[in-house]
Amino acid sequence: MHPGGAASLAAIEPGDILLRVGAEEIIPPKHPTFAMGETTEVTVLSADGEVRTRSVTVARPKGEKLHFVEPKLVVSNRLQDGIGYLKVVMFPGMVGVEVANAISNQVEQLGDVERLIIDLRGNTGGGIGALRVMSLLTPKQIPVGFALDRKSAQQNIADAKSSFWRFDRIPASKNRLWLLALRYAPTLVKKSPIVLETEGLGNKPFHGRVVLLVDRHTASAAEMIVAFARENSLAVIVGEKTAGRLLSATSAKVGHGYRLAFPTGAYYTWKGSALEGTPIEPDQSVAFDWREARRGNDPQLKHCIALLEKNLTL
Repeated sequence: MHPGGAASLAAIEPGDILLRVGAEEIIPPKHPTFAMGETTEVTVLSADGEVRTRSVTVARPKGEKLHFVEPKLVVSNRLQDGIGYLKVVMFPGMVGVEVANAISNQVEQLGDVERLIIDLRGNTGGGIGALRVMSLLTPKQIPVGFALDRKSAQQNIADAKSSFWRFDRIPASKNRLWLLALRYAPTLVKKSPIVLETEGLGNKPFHGRVVLLVDRHTASAAEMIVAFARENSLAVIVGEKTAGRLLSATSAKVGHGYRLAFPTGAYYTWKGSALEGTPIEPDQSVAFDWREARRGNDPQLKHCIALLEKNLTL
C-alpha cells in the first residue's frame, strides 16, 4: 500500500480483501478496473471482519502524460540497530530529476547507516530516475545496460557496445535538461543506443551490506536495479520473483482520455541478459502473506532485518 496512492487516499488498508468494484464481484483471477474520471465505490473486508465501502477516485488525465495517482515517491526511516530503510514506489518522468533528488535527500536524512534495505515492492518502474538507486549501490561508474530497437538487436553488438554513448549523470535541476538535449541530440536522431552508467557517487557506509526487497509487482526500471545488483554482486535480493516486464515503450492517444502503450525496444543488461519475460528469482525467497498483513505484520521486511543483523557482508 503506497502512502498517498489511490488506495491509500480511499482509506484502504494493507490486508483488506477486495470484494466488489461497484456492483461487480471480484473473484481471482478477475482483474478489477476503475472508470476514468469517476469515483468508484469498492467493497472491502477489513482486518477486523467488518465489510466496508470505500470511494476510489481516478481523475481524467490532463496533458500528454500517461495518468496515474502519484503516491509519495520515497519514504525512509531508521530501523533497529541502525539499519536504514528506503522505499521507492516508482520512477516518474523520463529523466527523473525529482525522484532522484528525493532519493538522495532521504538517504542523507538516514545519516551514516551501515546497513540498508531498499524496498522495491510494488514499484512498477518508470524512467531513468532508477539510475540514482543503482548509483547508491557502488562508489564506481559501472555500465548498467542499454535498449535496442529491432534493427540494432539483429546485429552483433558485443564489440560495438563499448563505443555507445554513456548516460552517467542525472542533473540536479530540470533547468539543466536542455544541456542533455544538446548532448544527446546526435544519438537520438540516429537512434543510436545509449548505455546507462552509474554516477560514481563515492563510498557509502552501507556498501556491501544492502538488501533489495522485491515482489511480483517489481517491474520495468525497478527490475533494472535488481538485475544490476545481481550482475555485480552488490546486494542480496529477498522476496518474490519479479514481474519480468521490461521493454522500452511509447504511447499514443486512443480517445476518451486513454492512451495505448506499445513496445519500441528491448532492454539488455551490460552482460547481455534480456529481462522481458524472464522474472528475476530472489536470492532468498520469502512469500507475501496476506494473513500477516491483516495483522499488521511484514514477514518479508522482518527477514531482511534479521539478515542484516547477522552482519551480512557481500
